Amino acid sequence: MSRSQKMGPSEALVEVLAVNGVRHVFGIVGSAFMDALDIFPAAGIEFVAVAHEQGAIHMADGYARASGRHGVCIAQNGPGVTNFVTGVAAAYWAHSPVVFITPETGSMGLGLGGFQETEQLPIFSKITKYQGHVNNPKRMAEIAARCFDRAMLEMGPAQLNIPRDFFYGDIDVVISPPMRIFHGPGDSTALDAAAATLASAKFPVILAGGGVIMAGATAEAIALAELLGAPVCNSYLHNDSFPASHALSVGPLGYQGSKAAMKLIAQADVVLALGTRLGPFGTLQQYGMDYWPHQAKIIQIDSDARMLGLVKPISVGIHGDARAAAAALIERLKGQQLHCAATRAERMQRMNAEKQAWASELDGWTHERDPYSVEVSANSKYMHPREMLRALEQAMPADAMVSTDIGNICSVSNSYLHFEKPRSMFAAMSFGNCGYAFPVICGAKIASPQRPAFAYVGDGAWGISFNELLTCVREKIGVTVVVFNNGQWGAEKKNHVDFYSRRYQGVNLENPSWSAVARAFGCDGVTVERLADVGPALKAATEAQSHGRTTVIEMMVTKELGDPFRRDALSKPVRHLEKYKSYV
Repeated sequence: MSRSQKMGPSEALVEVLAVNGVRHVFGIVGSAFMDALDIFPAAGIEFVAVAHEQGAIHMADGYARASGRHGVCIAQNGPGVTNFVTGVAAAYWAHSPVVFITPETGSMGLGLGGFQETEQLPIFSKITKYQGHVNNPKRMAEIAARCFDRAMLEMGPAQLNIPRDFFYGDIDVVISPPMRIFHGPGDSTALDAAAATLASAKFPVILAGGGVIMAGATAEAIALAELLGAPVCNSYLHNDSFPASHALSVGPLGYQGSKAAMKLIAQADVVLALGTRLGPFGTLQQYGMDYWPHQAKIIQIDSDARMLGLVKPISVGIHGDARAAAAALIERLKGQQLHCAATRAERMQRMNAEKQAWASELDGWTHERDPYSVEVSANSKYMHPREMLRALEQAMPADAMVSTDIGNICSVSNSYLHFEKPRSMFAAMSFGNCGYAFPVICGAKIASPQRPAFAYVGDGAWGISFNELLTCVREKIGVTVVVFNNGQWGAEKKNHVDFYSRRYQGVNLENPSWSAVARAFGCDGVTVERLADVGPALKAATEAQSHGRTTVIEMMVTKELGDPFRRDALSKPVRHLEKYKSYV
């Protein structure tokens, strides 16, 4: 047990950061935490000064997702802290172990309506895994340590709330080592039932989710898939959950995913959902297909027992770690007579045929086919979005990390993003907030500086987040931002086309030259109008990353639009617009 030491509460907080391996903290300088900030350099902690607090929480999120370690951010009490809200919600749904430190109005002024005062715990109560409030300076180390432990235990954001006068004083402190509790494989009876179900399957399919990434279960997922001869689908926006080059990989499900994956899982009699909550948006109908195998037996493995059977009816639920559970299933299946062995050759033949058909369709998919897209792309000098995405895919360097924002072209990129290792794809997940991708990839780059890093951003979302170019220049963060410039909020415009008879409201954008804006910030900026220039631009930008320079590649693309993003939430309305004429 560590011995008690005399120190100030600020020192106690910094000691907890250091013992948890924190080397970077993202934020904007503020008087509320300045006493602790003064000690950061002595503890080997770099304060990454951002342009906006939402950027800080997103960078902490990206850092956590790329590294598997804590991402940490801090803000001035009141307005600085409220700027965290959107990013905390995004981290919550991405299962990121972010610790966000929220200094609060001084304890003697609470409730008096003083400067920069608000209640900071209720704001985050539904989007955190744990909230720690320092109610006495003597408990600083204890409660801070618990926030760091809970963020890893529950894989989600933890809030550390500290009245700003509690950073000062002289206290006795014990700095405890981090506590790490690991999930086991799950209940042995459930594992036995799952193994028996898999052994009797004729057409098993594995759905590899984010839990495979977080548990480091890639090797076990491969071994289990090879044992069964099972096609492996990636869950929605987790294209890095299984190596794309593996013979059993068939691509992602969900919006603009792989038709091969959808057609193959539709044939399954048993689906092993490995480390996935089976989120509702990730299994929606797509390309006109209701591909979810409603009659199949579903085995779901998740480290959060509350997710089991929540979205889809399941036959077997296993509360366990994806890696440990997969290893336990492999041991149970070894030496068993597997019914799927007799159909392995036929299954492989079907799988290869579907993969080849999907690859050929993507090669020939150079434009959208609805009347609106045909109309707007006629005689355009710019690139079709899909051709541009295909060119990006072909030019993407090995070992790349890619973050994707929310929007029409960013979402279509789901068809074109392939990865060989985990912690490579960082999407906005089910919270789906704009302005996500750029700051997240900055955080990921700081966590993994040796890896090429790219953000896919629509021109609308870029208007929200480009201020963090200041951070890239100041902190010498080298990333590449690919901005899809089509002069519109594409996902919402598609809804106007399909549901509102092209009565456009707020969807058309008048953009500056985003490459010129990047250069004005001190970054590199290039505008690309031809497919032949996509690869060279990406190569040059990748080289610039090695010198700590950020490049904005402005892709000039047509106004073609992919399938509607919210088919689940919209329907054709009934309108009697004539009655409104008297109001005009």
